[in-house]
Amino acid sequence: MASDHAYRDLPANARVGLLGGTFDPIHLGHLILAEEARLQLNLDRVFLLPAGEPPHKQGRPITPVEHRIHMVELATVESPHLWVSRIDADRPGPHYSIDTVRLLRQALNPGTEIFFLMGADSLRDLPNWYQPQELLAECTIAALTRPFVDVQWAKLEHTLPGIQKHVILLKMPALEIASTTLRERVRAGISIRFQTVRAVEAYIAKHGLYSR
Repeated sequence: MASDHAYRDLPANARVGLLGGTFDPIHLGHLILAEEARLQLNLDRVFLLPAGEPPHKQGRPITPVEHRIHMVELATVESPHLWVSRIDADRPGPHYSIDTVRLLRQALNPGTEIFFLMGADSLRDLPNWYQPQELLAECTIAALTRPFVDVQWAKLEHTLPGIQKHVILLKMPALEIASTTLRERVRAGISIRFQTVRAVEAYIAKHGLYSR
């Protein structure tokens, strides 16, 4: 389902997850990770946040945000627990995760517990993010780890002392699906069936996305 009306209808002391991304396009890996996080953390809702102008991808052409939002809506419409948020898409960028979390905290009911979902690679890079200590104070980091991935706690503790108290490690299946691969396959005229939902596949074909 997709709506920003879903902030205040949550129960008191709700647990919500935030999964940001370019979603260019969204694929089954994103959906599996969101659902696994929901189950492992007992979340009431997971908000998928398509980025408007992600600061770490400036310089690479990105599909217009409305196309990306529509694809995320199509991918989540049948799930009562996955919702789309436009909170990043509707404000000028570049903007940063700490800003997003603070804005969402204002929109959510008091007492809501926020879990910021990220990959293990992003966790290792967290010291280089904008205001990482403030982000740790605002939410719990839920890092999506895969087998044989080294989080490198010693390095993280050196730059962000006490970080382990603010991080939960989630076990995720090893998925070899990437938006970059989907774009390349579409450009080459190769099927992306079973790598994203059928509605997203049809939307990409209808609008000629990634074909040139």
